[in-house]
Amino acid sequence: MGGFVKTLVKGAVVAKLVQVAQRELSKPENQQKIKQAFQKVQQRRAH
Repeated sequence: MGGFVKTLVKGAVVAKLVQVAQRELSKPENQQKIKQAFQKVQQRRAH
């Protein structure tokens, strides 16, 4: 029973994180920041 409760809680936490992430991603200024961060990571990999 305990494992089931833990799984449920974990699922709820993940669902909440996804919800928040999606809301943040829908903001244009955050999309810009993410693009810039992504480009930096790609540049680092290229070197």
